[in-house]
Amino acid sequence: MSHSNLENILAQYEPISLEEMDRVRLMNRTDTKFAFHFNKLSFFLSEIKSDYQILTINGTNTPHYESLYFDDPQFRFFRDHHNGKGNRFKVRIRKYVESNLYFLEIKHKFKGRTDKKRIETINFQNKFDSEQKEFILKHLKKDVDLLPTMWNSFQRITLVHKKINERLTLDFNIKFHFENTEKKFPHLIISELKQEELNRNSPFYVLMKAQCIRPYRLSKYCLGSVELYGEEKLKFNRFKKKLLFLNKIEKNEH
Repeated sequence: MSHSNLENILAQYEPISLEEMDRVRLMNRTDTKFAFHFNKLSFFLSEIKSDYQILTINGTNTPHYESLYFDDPQFRFFRDHHNGKGNRFKVRIRKYVESNLYFLEIKHKFKGRTDKKRIETINFQNKFDSEQKEFILKHLKKDVDLLPTMWNSFQRITLVHKKINERLTLDFNIKFHFENTEKKFPHLIISELKQEELNRNSPFYVLMKAQCIRPYRLSKYCLGSVELYGEEKLKFNRFKKKLLFLNKIEKNEH
């Protein structure tokens, strides 16, 4: 599917603005992730277009996002995820490109739920000021030596269910880089169903089940960390099957 065809399909959706999306902010939620090849996207979008509206920002349905992720020198956040720790964090600065907004964001995964906190910031930066340090300390509950470890960029389609309190994001053109290392996934779609409580009757969940696409658990941060740093710095035995699965999707072998 070409990107022009994608835009034609997305143009059939009823638009929704950022202001209208307040009812589905879902800063505390359950997340269900799915992954598939870009060539399946047009069919999936056509199947669910009567159920969802599409976020439109400054005339675009596929806005760009850029993120700078932080971890400690031992990659504690990565290791917590890899080891299946139920109480874990991610810290990043994210730029919402079309809106030209930057936020320092902390995602806290606890008992199967995701709680996101954020404060607006001015730009990307390698070091935090006193206000940002206080914000981080408040939510991490301890002083952590945070260093930038990864840049990530992608485009996102955001769909909002017309009746259910539910948001669906579909990320594509996914790229990771840090210093002289870069990894691209131009054909991989990572979708995330964000809900107050898990609802398997969601149109998208039902569609995924009908297509035999099962939920999977792996964050973009962990995917990028492994691709950029490899086994020289990171232990990722538990992720190897998932990484193989995602790389097969990228190559359209799944």
